[in-house]
Amino acid sequence: MTTGAERTRSYTGPAILSYGFRPFFLFGALWAALAVGLWLPMLSGHITLPTAFAPIDWHVHELVYGYVPAVVAGFLLTAVPNWTGRLPVLGTPLLGLFLLWVAGRVAIFFSRHIGAPIAAAIDLLFLAALGAIIAREIVAGSNWRNLKVLGGVALLFIGNGLFHLEVISGFGNGEGKRLGIAAAVLLITLIGGRIIPSFTRNWLVRRGPERLPAPFDRFDASAVGVTALALASWVLAPDGVATALLALAAGAFNVIRLCRWAGERTTAEPLVLILHVGYAFVPIGFILLALAMLRPEFVAISGAMHGWTAGAIGVTTLAVMTRASLGHTGRPLTATTPLRLIYLAALVAALARIVAAFNVLLEAMLQVSATAWVLAFAGFVLVYCPLLTRRRI
Repeated sequence: MTTGAERTRSYTGPAILSYGFRPFFLFGALWAALAVGLWLPMLSGHITLPTAFAPIDWHVHELVYGYVPAVVAGFLLTAVPNWTGRLPVLGTPLLGLFLLWVAGRVAIFFSRHIGAPIAAAIDLLFLAALGAIIAREIVAGSNWRNLKVLGGVALLFIGNGLFHLEVISGFGNGEGKRLGIAAAVLLITLIGGRIIPSFTRNWLVRRGPERLPAPFDRFDASAVGVTALALASWVLAPDGVATALLALAAGAFNVIRLCRWAGERTTAEPLVLILHVGYAFVPIGFILLALAMLRPEFVAISGAMHGWTAGAIGVTTLAVMTRASLGHTGRPLTATTPLRLIYLAALVAALARIVAAFNVLLEAMLQVSATAWVLAFAGFVLVYCPLLTRRRI
């Protein structure tokens, strides 16, 4: 029987199609940079795209349902074969899945010409296909414990459908937008809770017998449960007092959870430290959400959402993409100077956007945030393109 590793080694096609993380990380990052690069001139009215979406809707959709699914696909198509022992998706099947993602971006971009319903149908194909592939691998490998990540993909699919329905019909109260952000945060909570303490432990055990990350236990399960409950409440009742209280509880649980992972011991290696920093934006987002609901005159609700999108999603996905790309291409797991600058730009983008939500130097902070975001993701493309398009060392 051919193993996944043997099949990967025997693959003779283009290197970029030899593993799922290669095309999706590279072009997902490229799209993240382009989408935000177009956003500010769209917002100011300097350019108009041929999309049926309003500028703010296009901006949200292409980051939440364009960029995020690409990173999720790259991660799962790489991790699931390790979890299940099954063969990785590569070559022509991988190319077909990638082209579905590209077709979605093109369809949304030109949706004013082809029609919003047709664009929606094309866009939804990618998440449907990804979910089917992941479900097949998990079921075939009897890897039932990882069905929960399939639930995250399903939530993204449902949220994307709701988003398109709101655009087409004009009805709705932003449920599609909130469900997409909530699904991404929940996936970070689930997957981050698995890989961050694991990677941290692997790095720390070589540096002495001091405190190590706590193993997953009932507290972690409770933290995930409270987080899921708070996110569900936000999606369904974004203005309720109960939602604000649940957000505060979820924020507290995740702060404690993060403190249990010994992140303070990782300052010597930014490649590990950035995972903790990215996860820190999960509780920051919850706390900002509660503040925005209880004291709206103090902070805008956009602060909470960008605490999650620019912070938790932006920083954490960059942290995972940079580390996974190094490891799976045979490079040393350490942060070079260009990589540290990428992390710095991502942090500036997140923090500046949160500051803007407090109406402090609003226009300047928006410009700083957008510029830093583009620099971070364009920097990833420039630094990692040679790694992702060449054979593993």
